[in-house]
Amino acid sequence: MAQIEIRLPKMGESVTEATITNWLKNIGDSVAMDEPLVEVATDKVDNELPSEAAGTLVQILFEKDQVAQVGDVIAILSTDGGAVADAAPATNAPAPAAAPVIEMTSSAPANTNAPIAKGTSDRFYSPLVRTIAQKENISAQELAAIQGTGQDGRVTKKDMLHFLETRGAAPVSAPAAATSAAPSVAATPTTPTEAVAASSNMPAIKAPVVVPNSGDEIIEMDRMRKLIAEHMIMSVHVSPHVTSYVEADVTTIVKWRERMKNEFKKREGENLTFTPIFMEAVAKAIKDFPMINVSVSGTNIIKRKDINIGMAAALPSGNLIVPVIKNADRMNLVGLAKAVNELANNARNNKLKPEDIQGGTYTVTNVGTFGNVMGTPIINQPQVAILALGAIRKVPAVIETPEGDFIGIRHKMFLSHSYDHRVVDGALGGQFVRRVADYLEGFDPETTI
Repeated sequence: MAQIEIRLPKMGESVTEATITNWLKNIGDSVAMDEPLVEVATDKVDNELPSEAAGTLVQILFEKDQVAQVGDVIAILSTDGGAVADAAPATNAPAPAAAPVIEMTSSAPANTNAPIAKGTSDRFYSPLVRTIAQKENISAQELAAIQGTGQDGRVTKKDMLHFLETRGAAPVSAPAAATSAAPSVAATPTTPTEAVAASSNMPAIKAPVVVPNSGDEIIEMDRMRKLIAEHMIMSVHVSPHVTSYVEADVTTIVKWRERMKNEFKKREGENLTFTPIFMEAVAKAIKDFPMINVSVSGTNIIKRKDINIGMAAALPSGNLIVPVIKNADRMNLVGLAKAVNELANNARNNKLKPEDIQGGTYTVTNVGTFGNVMGTPIINQPQVAILALGAIRKVPAVIETPEGDFIGIRHKMFLSHSYDHRVVDGALGGQFVRRVADYLEGFDPETTI
């Protein structure tokens, strides 16, 4: 029986695993080339994966809610209608040695798992698990004691996060062989944050246990909400946040958009929102202050060449996601308007691709959408700054003229700029947001689009 192995493809530069959320075909079903086969979820986005071969689905190696590593065989197709096999874990059904390998995308690499340390232990850990272990100073002894829930008892990201939540609650009991043979993964602090934690002997922080009262409703977080929660906690833990505020007069922009939006809609078939104008101002300010466009790796500062601006968008579930406008500084207003509309529509319709939400170097979030005048946004790691756009309001303001000052009605908004005080001082963080406001206030009313 000719068999074809279907592997989990590479779905982004930093994605090493995915959760199987739904099989779209059952055992025994025929599968056509490019027909959706399985739905998977990463910590970035949910995706349907099409089959790159035609045949009959004879075996499913990862059940719903199981985590597969990039390169793992997740299913087997038969090209000659051979007998089907029951769904089973990958360990119970090895593929025939002669079976051809078809990856679901040509870029899917083979599994690159390797031992965490040389020694007598033959346990394997994924690159993601190794990274978490090194970042959190988890010793090889502690790692060996973690009960893995993945394939072959492999330790998954979920296992690591659970371990970190309960770390310190009970003594670690590891096999003696692992204790004597394997040195610690990261015996000494490698970053300023780790050094502070190590020197202060900070105890593990535990969330309080909340007891529901009679009549309370208990709602389980969905997968994405759990990921967002983890990411936000990590960001606040890693970066000391400071927020600077500036008020900008955007009357000229409001009047210009009111004059241009109908013509733009008629010509381009799309709405002209304020967002592309804000993105243009942010891109210009980043070019003026490039040290806002950086990331921190240990004690190194990585200065980004590209200006890729993320914009927080709402999903149908109510969760937020951050699609990215790549090379925003190279686009004119029309290009920015089309990019903004396309990403926003794809977010609303769950059609974002993994590459749409990767590579961001700076993020903008519009809290004014909810009627908020300002906010204190949390940095989207590994970036070092984020800008919140407040609601545009009509307010009385003092207007200076050669003939004297008078009170007039102006359209104004607050810009709230949160930044990582490890590498962005108050002067840089404040000057940057002031420059964004200057570009908005200096918008040319004769701009054509």
